[in-house]
Amino acid sequence: MITGFEKIVEERIRKAQEEGQFKNLPGAGQPLHLEEDQHIPEDLRLAYKILRNGDCLPPEIEMKKEILRTEELLTAMPDTTERYKTIKKLNLLIMKLNAARGGNCQFDIPQRYLADVSDRLAGRQDGPKTTK
Repeated sequence: MITGFEKIVEERIRKAQEEGQFKNLPGAGQPLHLEEDQHIPEDLRLAYKILRNGDCLPPEIEMKKEILRTEELLTAMPDTTERYKTIKKLNLLIMKLNAARGGNCQFDIPQRYLADVSDRLAGRQDGPKTTK
């Protein structure tokens, strides 16, 4: 059911269309650039927007970047002892990220294990076997 106010608004929009007031508007025919924050809880959207405008990333993204940097370090590490220490650090980062997400465990990132990473780095397998 349309209220009186909605009826007035609709009538004014229709009249403006008939008069051509919506023609040649800036950005006409261009795609809308909507904020992609639908996955962020409403109470955090303003904070995330401020961080984004300040070129800061959410903690989860920073942690993912740290995980990727640590994985890259592993590929260049010849020493098994250093690899073991780095894998421990990598597993801690993965555990922190999974805990921070607080979602369904089926979406958790699997931790890395020394034998799998060592085999992969030595070229003995196509890829690492990951277990939870």
